[in-house]
Amino acid sequence: MNENPFSNTGNAAVASAANDLRTAAGDFAKTTGEQAVHVKDRAIETANALKASAVQKAEQIKTVAVEKAEHFKTVATEKASHVKEVAQLQWDETRVKAKEIHVTAEDYIRENPTKAVLGALGVGFLIGLIVRR
Repeated sequence: MNENPFSNTGNAAVASAANDLRTAAGDFAKTTGEQAVHVKDRAIETANALKASAVQKAEQIKTVAVEKAEHFKTVATEKASHVKEVAQLQWDETRVKAKEIHVTAEDYIRENPTKAVLGALGVGFLIGLIVRR
C-alpha cells in the first residue's frame, strides 16, 4: 500500500490556502474598487476644475474683446467725424471759390463782351476741328 501520509494534512493545507487566497482576492477586489472610486472622484474634480478654469479664461477673453471692440468703435467714430468735418470745410471753400470765379467771369464778360464772344467762337472752332478728326 502506497498511501500518502500527508494526504489528510495536504487537503487541509490546500483548503486553508484556498480560503486564504479567496480572502486575499476579496480584500484586493475591495481595495481596488475603493481605489477606482477614489481615482474616478479625483478625475471628476480635476475635470470640473479644468472646466471652471476654461470658463473663466473664456470670460476674460470675451471681456477684453468687447473692450477692444468698443475702443475701435470709438476711434472709428471719431475719425469718421473728423473726416466729415474736413470734407465739409473743403466743400464750403470750393463753393466759395466757384462763386468767386463765376462773379469774376461775369464781370469780365460784361466789361469785354467782344473779346468774350470772339474767344468763345475760337474755342468752339478748335473743338470742332478736334472732333472732325
